[in-house]
Amino acid sequence: MKFIKTPVKGMCDMLPSDMRLREHVLGMIKETYGRYGFMQIETPVMEHIENLTSKQGGDNEKLIFKVMKRGAELTRALEKGDELADNGLRYDLTLPLARYYANNREKLPTPFKAMQLGNVWRADNPQKGRFRQFTQCDIDILGDDSSLAEIELISATSEMISKILGEIGLTDFTVHLNDRELLGAVARAAGFAEEDVGSVLISLDKFDKIGLDGIERELLQNGYAPEIVERYLAVYRGVHEGVSIEKFCAAIPEDFLPRRAANNLAEILACVAPMLAPGVKIVFDPTLVRGMGYYTGPIFEVTIDGYSFSIAGGGRYDKMIGKFSGQEVCASGFSIGFERIVTILKDHMQGSYQLPGEPTAFLIGGKVSKERRIEVLASARALREQGATVTVLPMAKNIRNQIEKLEAEGYKRFEKVFE
Repeated sequence: MKFIKTPVKGMCDMLPSDMRLREHVLGMIKETYGRYGFMQIETPVMEHIENLTSKQGGDNEKLIFKVMKRGAELTRALEKGDELADNGLRYDLTLPLARYYANNREKLPTPFKAMQLGNVWRADNPQKGRFRQFTQCDIDILGDDSSLAEIELISATSEMISKILGEIGLTDFTVHLNDRELLGAVARAAGFAEEDVGSVLISLDKFDKIGLDGIERELLQNGYAPEIVERYLAVYRGVHEGVSIEKFCAAIPEDFLPRRAANNLAEILACVAPMLAPGVKIVFDPTLVRGMGYYTGPIFEVTIDGYSFSIAGGGRYDKMIGKFSGQEVCASGFSIGFERIVTILKDHMQGSYQLPGEPTAFLIGGKVSKERRIEVLASARALREQGATVTVLPMAKNIRNQIEKLEAEGYKRFEKVFE
């Protein structure tokens, strides 16, 4: 059997320089979110297949890496033609959080501010910034039905992104804000049936790619009446950049307008805006949809000029937790596109992320005595106690090449010990 040295498509080997950068970013995320009171938890990488296919994950359910049954259970399933998988790798961190909270609710404070950092897996089509195995970083607030939850989530994430991107001189990004209730109200007011709202929003979600004309063609091709489509799109044709919540809502008939949703959005905007760093904007974006069908209220997304993808997104999902616990629990969360942020950092960095301080390498020759080796090891220990990064290595025959590779890994000081 021939061994394959390259990783599985859509998954990556991480070099030491990659890991230094990733651990640095993860450290900043933990530190920032921790100061906002978010508590780190961990869930298993595998979930019950029944949970993963519960229609809570939208299109992600089509991308599950299923785990087959084992031993006698697999044999019986093959004989009977039953489902071969009983578990699957998690495709996000939200659904595992719902199960976790339902299982541990009595041990947790209310509201509960959760922080999760871990790998997820999707059988997706790999591309730049999009992998089959990737790290997600989520914060969620469970048990708070007020707009304070969204204010905390957006404020904490904006501060964290400002710190990370500020290290490469990027200070400008935009937080887009909308509400699923407003989106549904516009569709119903135009004449779409309740059961068609989800399909209509799937089309609107393509606004950035196909524009209103493309959305119109798609809705008509889906068989919706031209007059309903025209009434619907007329609301969005009048939208311009910077449109206010009040002006947009004026186009929605009062009978359909969810006043609480509009008021919550206005409050979120008013409270978050003064807390943002210079260069960061928060805007009402009436065309923002977010693809997940489980969102029930405010939704948000972060974009950077020059990149076609968002780097963070989330929203309120008040119905999901109750499907596990049998008791409705309000919830709102924000997920960071960790891999995309790392991609942006690499695009702007000069070289790799360096070790802090003045990392030192002691290179010991083959003829150095035991007593001298002990002295070198003692010197290395003393430097480490002062906080320095120190490695002790046998000296290679090609010392120049050895030093070049160590320099590439961030080492700046070299002590060559020949005797």
